[in-house]
Amino acid sequence: MEEFQHSYRRLCKESGAEPQETVLQQLQELPRGRLDLATQSLTVETCRALGKLLQKEALLTELILSDCMLSEEGATLLLQGLCANTVVRFLDLKGNNLQAAGAEALGQLLRQNKSIQSLTLEWNNLGPWEDAFAAFCGALAGNGALRQLDLRNNQISHKGAEELALALTRNAHLQQLDLRWNSIGLLGGRALVNCLPRNRTLWRLELAGNNVPGDILRAVEQAMDHNQERQTTSRENRARTHVLSKEVQHLQEEKSRQGSGWLCPQFLDLMETIDKQRKEMARSSRASAACVGQLQEALNERHSIINALKAKLQMAEAALALSEQKAQGLGELLATAEQEQRSLAQRQAKERRLEQQEAAERESKLLRDLSAANEKHLLLRNQVDELERKVRSQQEQLFLARQELTNTAAELKIRAVQAEERLELEKKRSRQSLEDVEQLRAKEVEHMTRHLEESERAMQERVQRLEASRLSLEEELSRVKAAALSERGQAEEELIKAKNQVRLEEQQRLAHLEEKLRLLAQARDEAQSACLQQRQTVADAQARASQLSLQVEGLRRRLEELQQELSNKDQEKVAEVTRVRVELREQNGRLQAELTAQEALKEKVAALERQLKVMAGDHREALLDRESENASLREKLRLKEAEIARIREEEAQRASFLQNAVLAYVQGSPLRALSPQK
Repeated sequence: MEEFQHSYRRLCKESGAEPQETVLQQLQELPRGRLDLATQSLTVETCRALGKLLQKEALLTELILSDCMLSEEGATLLLQGLCANTVVRFLDLKGNNLQAAGAEALGQLLRQNKSIQSLTLEWNNLGPWEDAFAAFCGALAGNGALRQLDLRNNQISHKGAEELALALTRNAHLQQLDLRWNSIGLLGGRALVNCLPRNRTLWRLELAGNNVPGDILRAVEQAMDHNQERQTTSRENRARTHVLSKEVQHLQEEKSRQGSGWLCPQFLDLMETIDKQRKEMARSSRASAACVGQLQEALNERHSIINALKAKLQMAEAALALSEQKAQGLGELLATAEQEQRSLAQRQAKERRLEQQEAAERESKLLRDLSAANEKHLLLRNQVDELERKVRSQQEQLFLARQELTNTAAELKIRAVQAEERLELEKKRSRQSLEDVEQLRAKEVEHMTRHLEESERAMQERVQRLEASRLSLEEELSRVKAAALSERGQAEEELIKAKNQVRLEEQQRLAHLEEKLRLLAQARDEAQSACLQQRQTVADAQARASQLSLQVEGLRRRLEELQQELSNKDQEKVAEVTRVRVELREQNGRLQAELTAQEALKEKVAALERQLKVMAGDHREALLDRESENASLREKLRLKEAEIARIREEEAQRASFLQNAVLAYVQGSPLRALSPQK
């Protein structure tokens, strides 16, 4: 490590910077294989020099840089130096406020370094920088060396959790991941739960303090238990396979030595003897482990007894030396006893008055603090009640809007069904009228054709009968043909008129149906506009609900701050009480020591002993009064603390109820149910 120190000095001189004395001191006290620079404020030049040294350092396996106030440039230089390192196994960068540049440098480190197995990044700021954190997660997906990753308190949102879930689906080496005290939420928790079935190596995943629902936490715990059981089973299988392979190899060697004399019964006997030996070895190992445990317990008890006896012996020797010193200084004490007695009485009276004043001041201060805390608590309770009333009114408005929306939807469905029924009825009527017209036309045409055929047959018969007189009756035949032609033309005109009339009726009916369809479409548009208005009102209500949730979150943070202040005050009270107790115990110890010394020399200083007894009685009474006062103050403090704890629990329950109600409302809102249909 001296070579490391000299190299650090040389690099600092080459860069024109002075080496830091704190770093040099840590390098002098450096244990082998471990460099601890925690809480040391490292400059950029120091980070550059350490980065160059870490590129070629082959002895360090553990590097601790927690709370070093690293800048972005300094952290980048250190991590670039670690990219080429092949020895460091443990890296701690806790509390350095690493941001976008630090996340990108960490991603480069995970892509290039193949030796780091544990990486601690607690209390940094990696989550808000989404692109840089996505690059870090991409590098984590391809890393095959890292086994433990700590990302507590990094402000990771649900998007960062989704990137981590994507990385976990491709990473098959990470075993422990700590994500406590971030902002993952419901969406991030779901993404992590969905990625766990494809990850078989992660057996520890911490998600406390992320506003993740309990069912998701239970699912994560089940997945981790499953992965842990799988890894345990695989390790046992590997161990058994190794043992069996050794046994098979041994048997093969025995078989090769024995040659043709090997028989199957011998093999079975040998396997039975091996099993028996293995059971006996396991039983003997368990018995020996139990005996060793008992012996260790007995040895520990003996050590504790010996240590207690040594402590008692040291105390007795100290008491003996103290008594000897007191015996030697007894003459001086006899001369100055009366003066010390008067000064002690005056000092005790002054101390008693000062302590009474301090106790009164502390009590008044505590009462003022408690009254202020009660006022703040009442104010917060009033605000929470107001918010609850607002939330209930918003829920009632949403319920009414939802009911109106369902009523309008039902009316629209009824109108659509009635319109469809009317349309079907009109279609049936039109089809029936068309069929009737066609049948009528077919009958008329058939009648005319039949009439014409009969007239033609009659004419033909007449022509046949009067063929002889054809020449004389030609004029009459031409007239008859003309009459037939006129009748046919009249029939065709009537047929055309009937067709035109049917077409007009169909057009009128179609126009009437189109008018009805237009009216129905208009009614449908009006209903859709009403639905849009209802949706707009629902969206406004949801926006107001989100605003109320933000207000509730602010109040919750304020409650946490007040709780922190109360806890700090409680700690101060406890420290004050302990200090007073220690002072009282010291005073009591001093008085008891003086009383024991005076009792040992009772014959020589009888008069002094009586006076000291009187003083000790007065002091005991004062102590009893003080202890009674302290007991009453402790009782008051306990009652106040119980009341404060009860108020905290009530506020926490109310906040949780309000948060659950808002979440349930957001999850079951009608706008969310209708948005996929749109």
